[in-house]
Parts: sequence; structure tokens; C-alpha cells
Amino acid sequence: MKNPDSKPGSTILIPVFAPAVIVTLLLVIGTVSKPELAGELFASTLAWITETFGWFYMLSVAIFLVFIVAIGFSRWGSIKLGPDHATPQYSFPAWFAMLFSAGYGIALLFFGVAEPVLHYASPPQGAAETLDAARQAMQIAFFHWGFHIWGIYGLVGLVLAYFAFRHGLPLSMRSALYPLVGERIHGPIGHTVDVVAILGTLFGIATTLGLSVTQINAGLNYLWPSIPGGTTVQVIAIAVSTALALSSVVAGLDKGVKNLSILNMVLAVGLMLFVFTVGPTIFILETFLQNTGAYLNNIIERTFNLQAYTRSDWIGNWTLFIFGWTIAWAPFVGLFIAKISRGRTIRQFVFGVMLVPSLFTFLWFSIFGDTALHLIMVEGYTALIGEVQADHALALFKLFERLPLTSIVSFITVILIVTFFVTSSDSGSLVIDSLASGGAAHTPAWQRAFWAITEGVVASVLLLAGGLKALQTMTIASALPFAIIMLIAAFGMWRALIIEGHREVSLQAHMARSRAGAGTWKKRLEELVRFPDRGQVEGFIGGVVAEAMKHVQRELATQGWVSEVVLDKDAGRAYLEVVKEGQIDFIYDIRMVEYAMPEYAFPEIAEDSPSHYYRAEVFLRRGGQSYDIYGFEVQQVIDDILDQFEKYLHFLHISPGSLPWKMQEHDEMLKAPPGGGAAEGA
Repeated sequence: MKNPDSKPGSTILIPVFAPAVIVTLLLVIGTVSKPELAGELFASTLAWITETFGWFYMLSVAIFLVFIVAIGFSRWGSIKLGPDHATPQYSFPAWFAMLFSAGYGIALLFFGVAEPVLHYASPPQGAAETLDAARQAMQIAFFHWGFHIWGIYGLVGLVLAYFAFRHGLPLSMRSALYPLVGERIHGPIGHTVDVVAILGTLFGIATTLGLSVTQINAGLNYLWPSIPGGTTVQVIAIAVSTALALSSVVAGLDKGVKNLSILNMVLAVGLMLFVFTVGPTIFILETFLQNTGAYLNNIIERTFNLQAYTRSDWIGNWTLFIFGWTIAWAPFVGLFIAKISRGRTIRQFVFGVMLVPSLFTFLWFSIFGDTALHLIMVEGYTALIGEVQADHALALFKLFERLPLTSIVSFITVILIVTFFVTSSDSGSLVIDSLASGGAAHTPAWQRAFWAITEGVVASVLLLAGGLKALQTMTIASALPFAIIMLIAAFGMWRALIIEGHREVSLQAHMARSRAGAGTWKKRLEELVRFPDRGQVEGFIGGVVAEAMKHVQRELATQGWVSEVVLDKDAGRAYLEVVKEGQIDFIYDIRMVEYAMPEYAFPEIAEDSPSHYYRAEVFLRRGGQSYDIYGFEVQQVIDDILDQFEKYLHFLHISPGSLPWKMQEHDEMLKAPPGGGAAEGA
């Protein structure tokens, strides 16, 4: 149903779209009219936020990491991001490839060489250009781009996936607040949250695009010295890359972003393998293991290290900037991760998002960062330090000077940076447009194009106003309110999981009671060793189950409740759907599910025994309930329906505003196959 606040002929949600555009427009106008004054303002703002709220950023990131790991290890880890019978949409390798593409490919290219070299030359503590400085440099790089980064991304993705796929809410940041404010997420509170998410994403993308074009400019100048460096060329590069992104963003997620992401992954892995092969391979492997161990050993101390006794600009220029950038970037990456993670358990999600990308990142920094340090410390290429300090964007290209096939590899790197730029721009446009449309899955091409152009304009303006410092300031500033929203979202999810735990206990009690009323102990024993065939279960569903459902349907009609009984003989299923305006539909679904015959079933018959048997299992809106009612009589089936309906009504009554039971869920479950293996109903 079209949102009443949407503009006619579009999916725009005016209370979200208008404030986001107005704030962005004011920023652009103010910066263009007074670039020098804007630059000074950005610098003072960065210093004030770093000094005043540095502790809050570090504490928040620590809470995010502890929360998501604790959820993964807890008993809630087995909960599906979707109905209980859902299966993952993507294989694990494909899932990881998309995680990497959505994460920070541009950051790895920009900082993979530059950060270790800069920390080696100017460590936050201790003497520079020593063995201790080298070890410290790599540990800091691991800390900045390891578990904490993916803890931020993972928390946003987990919250969005849980509420969208488990409870049928819009795939938007506002949904995370439903356990706390209920239906008010559709009012000013929800609008404000999505506006903050849009602005944070917009400035996070602007930072990424700004870093990209500086590196593109450096690469072009390195390959063709006639191309000058400077903001003019960088703004032109933004315009050209944005034009390329427009064609991709109009094509959409599957045709545009997906194909570019695959290309990015192939080129990035190829580049990494090349450096690993021609570089100091054994040294890379040794430092990878040593630095990973040191990172894990010191992770707690670094997490809470604010350099409180040695005040300097280092913490703001590095740790707070990277964490703030990640928080601002999190709505985009989190929403993308959520989209591709439906059907996985919370535990699979947490450890997949936390471990695999982090280990890949450690390997990346070991290959590029330790190769650079090896060139400096062992091969005497000390000039690399000054070159990187003079221009961070040149770091990767200067590394390639000491490796074979320099020109070819440098050209491929420029291509990779451009494709990462385009992927970030069009992916970010899709996400921002979705947020500005109230979580709409499909939006007009002109809206996506509008946001792609806006991202390019904001990145250009910030570069003109102060370069990297301006980008840093807007990133850290926009991350501040969103960090607060993330903390609230984490609390909301914890509350929702508590309520879900109570519901599961209630369900188990119901199942035990249903079994207890199913007949005598002799009948129950008969059920345990009985393995009905397909025809028997089909007959049971078409006869006893359908009759029981029709009895309930007729009685509901006398009470003024609208309901429908559907019998699908071909699929071997029957379901009762109860509809009440303003409430989520209640569905009691019996499906014929096939299982392989256990070896103990017919020990006396080896050759002719059937290979499969069938069960008549109960499915609700939340998925399969893992119990079989085959053999029940009509009255027992009616009792089971009423028990489930009673639980449904009772939970609605005791949880007002706690879970999204009043939201309209998707109808995909009703289209699922009887086995439930690939079904992914809301």
C-alpha cells in the first residue's frame, strides 16, 4: 500500500526526504559561498568533538562489539533471521564476497600501505622507525580495521535483518525502535531516525568518494605526469565517476551493483595475490601470525585507550576518524548486509560477519603493509616514508615501483579504485533512496539518480572547503547522533529477544500439552514407531484437518471474524487464515513434510522397505513448529488450532508496543513448498 506521506508518482516519504535535502542544501550553499570560513569551522568542530566526545565514541564502539558477540554466543544465537524454516538465500562464499564488496574496499586500497608506514614513521608513543614502531604500526592497523569495524556494521545489519525478516517491519533504521516506541516509528520519531541515517550515510559516502578521487588523481598523475594533481582534477574525477555510477544505479541492484561487486572482488584478490607472490612471502606469513596474536592479546587495552595522559591530535586524526567514518557508513553497509543475510541464524550471521572479513583484512594489511615495512627496514627503501607523508594517496603506487610490472599493476589499481567508487556511489544511492522512501524495496530510477548526483556534489564541495579535514569533520559529526541511535537499537533488540524467549517457553509448554491430550500412552507409542506414507498423510490433511479447520471457520464467522480455509491437495497442505483489520493475520498451516526413513524402522525388511515417510507438521507465521499432528482426531486438531490462536491473542495482549504484531507481514510463506526447505515467509 502506498504511503500517504509519499509524493504522487514517486515513493518519496516527504517528512524524511525534505529535511535531509534541506540540511544538505544548506551545507552546500554555505560551504560554496564561504569556503575559507567553512574550512575554519570544520577544523574547530573536529577539535571540539574529539576533545568532548572522544570517550563516547570509544565506549560506544566497545559496547557494540561486546553486544553483538554476546548475542552470538547466547541461547538466542539459534534464532533465524526470518521464519524458523527459512534457509540462507546465498552460499557462504557468495555471501562473503558481497560482505567484502559492501564493506570498505576503498579504505583497504587507500590505507593498506599508507597507515602502517605513517604509524611506523610517527607512532602514537615510543621512538619512531624502530622495530617496536613497526610492530605497533601493524597492531594499530589491525585494531582500526578489525573486529570493531565489523562489530559496528554487524550490529546495524543484525538489527535490521531481525526486525525486517523476523517480524515483517520495513527494512529501515526506524524499525529498530519498534520495541521501545511501537507504532510511533511511523511518526516524527521514525522520520527523525531515518533523516539522521541518511545524513550519516551521505557524509560517510562523501568521505569515501573523497578518498577515492584523491587516489585516482594520484594514480593518473603517477602514470601520466601531464595530468596535474589538485582539487580541480579531483572534482572532475568525481563528475566522471558519478556519471558512470548513474548508469549502474539506474540498472538497479542485480544488474548494476552485483556485477560491479564481482569485478571488484576478482581484481582485489588478484592484486593481493600478486603482491603476496612477488613480495617477501615468508615474512608476510610470519608477521600475519605474529600480529594477529598481538592484536588479540591487546584488544581490550586498545579498545579503551584514549591517550588521556598524552593529549595529541593523533586519536582524532586516526582512531576517532575511522570509527566515526564506520558509524556514519553503517546504515548503508548494515542494510546491505541485512538484505543478503535472510535465513541465517543470528550465530551464523555474527561469526560470519565478524571473523571472515576481519581475517581477510588482517591478511590484506599483512601483505601490503608488511611488504612496505620490509622494503623500508630490510631493503633500505626509506624514501617511501617521505613520499607517503607527502601524499597518502601515492602510497600504493610508490610500493608498486619496487615490484615487477609496475605500470600494468598501477593501471589495474586505478581501474579498481574507479569501480569501487562507482559501486560505493550507486550502492549508497540505493540505500539512501530506500531510507528516504520509508524502506521501499523498489523506487523510481530518477530518485536513485538524484541521490547519486547529490553524493558527488557533497563530496566535491567538502573537498573544495578543506579536503580531507573537512571530510573527517563531517564524518565524525554525523556519526555522533547515529551512535546514540545504534545504542538505542541494541537495547531495543535485546528487549525483543527477551520477549521472544518468553514466547518460545510458552510454545514448548503448548506442544507438551498438545501431546498429552493426543490419546493414551499406547496410542502415543504407536505414533512413535509409525511411519505413514504419502497417501496416508494426504488423506489425513484433506479429511480430518480440513474438516477441523472448516468447523473453526464457521464458528469464527458467527463471532464476526473473517477467515478462510485453503486446501491444496497437490502440495499436500491446508491452512486456516484469520484476518482482523489492523492486526497481523493468524495462520495455522498443516504441511506434508517428507523425511528419509530411519534404519531402525523396518529391520526385518531390507530390500522392499520405503525410502521415505511423511509427517503432518504445524506451521505458523513464524515458521515450522517441529511437531506432527498426524493421527489426531477432528476434536484434537480443533483444540490445537484454538491453543495456537489463544497463544497468538494472548501475546498480542501482553506485548503492546513491544513487537511489531500490528504490522502487515509479507505473504511469501503461503507460497512456500510443503517441505518448507526453501520457504522464507515473513
